[in-house]
Amino acid sequence: MRSDPTDTPETAGTAESPRPAQVGVVVIGYNDSAHVGDAVRSALAQGPAVAEVVAVDDCSTDGSAELLDRLAADEPRLRVVRRSVNSGGCGSPRNAGIDAVTTPYVMFLDSDDVLPPGAVDALLAAATGAHAEVASGLCVRRELPSGREQPWQAPLYTAHTVLARPAQRPRLVHDTLCVNKLYRTDFLRGHGIRFPEGRFLYEDIVFTARVLAAGPRIALVPDRVYVWHVRRAAEQLSLSLDREHIDNWKARVEACALAYDILLGAGQKELARAARAKFLDHEVRMYARELGLRDAHYRRAWWAHTREYLARYDAADWELNPSAPGRLLARVVLESPEPRDLPRLRELAARPARLLPPYARTPDGVPVWSPDLPQVTLTPFLTRPTGVLPLVVDAELRPRARASTLRLRLHELYGRVAEAGPREVDVEWHSRDDDRTRGRTTTPLTPCGPESWSAELPVDLAGLGAGTWDLRLTVRFADGAQRDVTAHALAGAGRLRRSAVPSARHGVLLVQPYATHSGALAVRVATGVRGVLQVARGRLRRLLH
Repeated sequence: MRSDPTDTPETAGTAESPRPAQVGVVVIGYNDSAHVGDAVRSALAQGPAVAEVVAVDDCSTDGSAELLDRLAADEPRLRVVRRSVNSGGCGSPRNAGIDAVTTPYVMFLDSDDVLPPGAVDALLAAATGAHAEVASGLCVRRELPSGREQPWQAPLYTAHTVLARPAQRPRLVHDTLCVNKLYRTDFLRGHGIRFPEGRFLYEDIVFTARVLAAGPRIALVPDRVYVWHVRRAAEQLSLSLDREHIDNWKARVEACALAYDILLGAGQKELARAARAKFLDHEVRMYARELGLRDAHYRRAWWAHTREYLARYDAADWELNPSAPGRLLARVVLESPEPRDLPRLRELAARPARLLPPYARTPDGVPVWSPDLPQVTLTPFLTRPTGVLPLVVDAELRPRARASTLRLRLHELYGRVAEAGPREVDVEWHSRDDDRTRGRTTTPLTPCGPESWSAELPVDLAGLGAGTWDLRLTVRFADGAQRDVTAHALAGAGRLRRSAVPSARHGVLLVQPYATHSGALAVRVATGVRGVLQVARGRLRRLLH
């Protein structure tokens, strides 16, 4: 009988060398002839550990299947499975791949993504070395065309770790992707683990719940094993990015509800509870940030459907981490029959969260959301560490020909800020295009009234250069605490107006301060006459369309 180590870091991939030709990679695609070849080639390039690549074409009409046939003619490891009817989703073609593979291990790859070099070797070494039914690694979201990368659920993948059972790491419910994992094929087949069939959005959420419910031994590796391409400018958005219709939210809620039922039904109570908490922290916050982009009909439908689902939560669900932003946001939704306070909820849904004023109290001094919603209390904020409070810093960028300035104002939060003693704020601008940082500086905070502190500093817009820049702040306190925040963009009175600013370095700068979807301050800068003309042409094209 093998011993089951507890949840402790260990070298999961060094117990034995990976044996060759043990992995089948299932590549699914529909009308994606522009990218499916790259996906297949990235799987084949993994080396001898990949015995076969099964490309499942979901009845494409753009020549994808013919392209795959041509690739298969020169590559004996590639097999093409053609579905005769389009499924409308990702689950059915992946199930066809599970049925088709002949290898001990299987993993999944979407047609518009790629496997980075060494991904299969890293996962296979971990799985075989730890005798694990599932091996999982780091997925990276790569924005295209900028190439900007963001790790997905990075806290799970900081070291080689072996889990005897999933309940040792409840945070596993946050990584609902199926593509950054290697599965023992007989484990999936033996437990009847499959994806929902047909047009079922967010099938990964349900599949992952079924995997965790079966209680597999899991090996985690810090290696990059999957590159998820995010193409927001594509003519046809991916199913997960196309969130503007209420049916998308209903599908997401359905998937999360089904995942909870699966875990609870399997006796995985801790994972089921974690899945409900994850719905508040991830799903509710993400969609709440976007409510300002939707029309009144969508908002009412979203609000009603969310309240209906939240009504299923029990007292234990709400007691877990009551000061978490997603939980507070959900309580406001649950306690209010109609949509309300959307700008404030948007800021609370930001990362990091910002709780905008007013900061109301009941007649006996209890902090509450608002005077007309006293049942939503904010008392947990009275004892939370300063470094996790949802602090608000207002920001106003003033582009000027002689000297552009940034004005900041830190708000009090039920006496907690004054208690910690705000001293100074670190300021930096972060590029969305290539992760550069510019303009790093530290400036003191000075009282500007009984419940706020302010700072004003120059901004070298020419030094930032062309691109989109996010403002990032760190508030430092006398007691040694610090809080990383993004700034609330002050709007109104022409504050977020595009300006042309003379520049000795570039001739001219076109500067556009704006509020992001979550209300944070950011700025777009175009440099020189050519940059200004590019902006003008882009705006003209949008107007014409």
